[in-house]
Amino acid sequence: MQIYNAEQESYQRAARIIRDCDAVLITAGAGLGVDSGLPDFRGTEGFWQAYPAFRKKGLDFFDLANPRWFKDDPRQAWGFYGHRMSLYRAALPHEGFHIMLDWVRRIEQNYFVFTSNVDGHFQRTGFSPDRIHECHGSFEFLQCSEACTSQLWSAAETEIEIDEESFTANTPIPKCPICSAAARPNILMFGDSRFIPDYHQVQNQKYNQWLSGLSAPTQIAIVEIGAGTAIPTVRSESEKIARKFNQPMIRINPRDNSGPDSCISIGTGGLESLRQIENELRLIQP
Repeated sequence: MQIYNAEQESYQRAARIIRDCDAVLITAGAGLGVDSGLPDFRGTEGFWQAYPAFRKKGLDFFDLANPRWFKDDPRQAWGFYGHRMSLYRAALPHEGFHIMLDWVRRIEQNYFVFTSNVDGHFQRTGFSPDRIHECHGSFEFLQCSEACTSQLWSAAETEIEIDEESFTANTPIPKCPICSAAARPNILMFGDSRFIPDYHQVQNQKYNQWLSGLSAPTQIAIVEIGAGTAIPTVRSESEKIARKFNQPMIRINPRDNSGPDSCISIGTGGLESLRQIENELRLIQP
């Protein structure tokens, strides 16, 4: 007697959607990077496990992801953000990124990526920068913390040496080339009135143009991975597009995988789920 396996059926349903689609929208949150060894900062305890020095100071992710630090204590600000920058650069995009890249190549590159991740791992895998919308910005660019100019510049040469005890910057911090105020990553923080949105807006325009070009009866596969509920930007976008195109979405998340009635909920980790879907896809490919 064959035993019913709900998880296996979810993989199979997801594989059929990807096989039959004309376009792919990948929506991704911090959980996607966990299999590359990156922290997802899930909850205060999760954050403090990654950054025990901040437990002693009573500071959590929401406290530190605030632009005021670049004015009040720029060495502390760059201790946190410089360490994250180093983590993202040292980590390699895992196999799941390459599986998804193969999926979009099969449909002749008709895809877009909508992600809250600021690590640049989609670009490093080979996804086109013109088909990625980083809704919270990117560590690839720096800006003036005082927003004296809308100019952005590359962070490629920026390296920050960190004091591991205090998580403050040892090296001279980056400065704005115009006003000499502290520079900061071009990422959207909490209560952030000085985020320079120019590059973000260019990406958003390209994303909306792509969506507008998807005419009925386009079959769009919406694949969401690692998007939590604390900051629901990615989840909300997935559900909005699923409603717009009247398509089921695939939500991959070990914890928060519930969704609309048509949602295919998969409760395993990102890499394992992508491997399983790819296995099923190979079985049913014509």
